[in-house]
Amino acid sequence: MINFKKQFIVTFVLFVLTILFFEYTNTDIWIENIFYNFSTHTWLIDRNEKILKFIFYDGIKKLLIIVAVLMLLSLIVFRRNKIVNEYKKGLIVVILSAIFVPVVVGGLKAVTNTPCPKNTVIYGGIYPEVKVLESYPKNFHQKGKIKCWPAGHASGGFALLSLFFLFKSPKNKKRAIILSMIVGWSMGLYKMMIGDHYLSHTLVTMFLAWIIILIIARIVKPEDFTQI
Repeated sequence: MINFKKQFIVTFVLFVLTILFFEYTNTDIWIENIFYNFSTHTWLIDRNEKILKFIFYDGIKKLLIIVAVLMLLSLIVFRRNKIVNEYKKGLIVVILSAIFVPVVVGGLKAVTNTPCPKNTVIYGGIYPEVKVLESYPKNFHQKGKIKCWPAGHASGGFALLSLFFLFKSPKNKKRAIILSMIVGWSMGLYKMMIGDHYLSHTLVTMFLAWIIILIIARIVKPEDFTQI
């Protein structure tokens, strides 16, 4: 069992501190420079490299959707099954997280109007380096909003953090967290290495995903939380 209030407050504080830290430092650029070759004007990974794109983008995204759909079908088709009933609330938490984490992150991407690394002048684009809390220079005119903050692709991977509330034993809960972090960061790092996101974009998505999952789990499966 975990303390909802403590988890929520700590995660929210880390969420805010992450935004502020990267807003007022150039850490994102220092790290992203590792993945960009300024001599050849190319990224560490070619976004058109088919195998890596399938593994870390198209393939993993489809797999996560399939897993969520199978869980939903199991709740509907096998609703009277003893095992499904035993894990019913946990399955609901995972399914709702698979929906709401990407939806909330996607909603933020639609309004924050923040450029990706590849879009900025630093890396051969046309956009000035503007962070999420900054405004564009008055002499810069956009044709339309750009959608890059926070990291949308990795949100599907970090939604797997909800598996923590599916499993019952501490060992399996730990395995669920490790698996979700591996998947989420694999997806996030891939996007960083092709110039689509900065480190801060992925960190913010990770913390936001856990906040959303905590809220969903508190509503659906309150017995997993202490009353203190």
